[in-house]
Amino acid sequence: MFTKNLRLFCVIIDKIIASLGIGASYMMPILAFIVVYEVIARYVFDAPTIWAYDLSLFLFGYIAALGGAYAQQKRAHINVDILYLTVSPKVKNIFNLISYSLGIFFLIIIFYVSIGKFEEAIEFDFRRQSEWAPAMWHFWVMLCIASTLFIVQLVRDMIAEAYHLTTGEELFEKEITDGC
Repeated sequence: MFTKNLRLFCVIIDKIIASLGIGASYMMPILAFIVVYEVIARYVFDAPTIWAYDLSLFLFGYIAALGGAYAQQKRAHINVDILYLTVSPKVKNIFNLISYSLGIFFLIIIFYVSIGKFEEAIEFDFRRQSEWAPAMWHFWVMLCIASTLFIVQLVRDMIAEAYHLTTGEELFEKEITDGC
């Protein structure tokens, strides 16, 4: 029963992270369109926009931050293979648990700093220092959401690693990496 509940919890997290990661990837064509539009407006029509640069920065930040948990799920982050590939599976589990713990610590700091920045942005009406001057509060909300999603993904991964370390068996027969 306990293992079944762990699997269910992990599958739910996998589906949420995969859905949001894939959803964030749909912002990439929008970003590309904005950049192309700005280049054409600036260099062909000699009429640069005041909003394209700021909007492209925000979209790029959204894509990168919201895609972080999905990249973790797909195991697409950088790994130091020279050491990692030479150790036993048990030591790999320990390495993973340590690195996931450090990641969670770092992401908790990002979360709390982002909350503080969000509160400041609302209180003082912080805006980007540009001609368009869009509000900044939404960016800090997105960082809070993204760091929370990444923490949840790392907790899911820690559960799978700890299960393997304690039982010697995989939590899933084939590690779920596509969120399905």
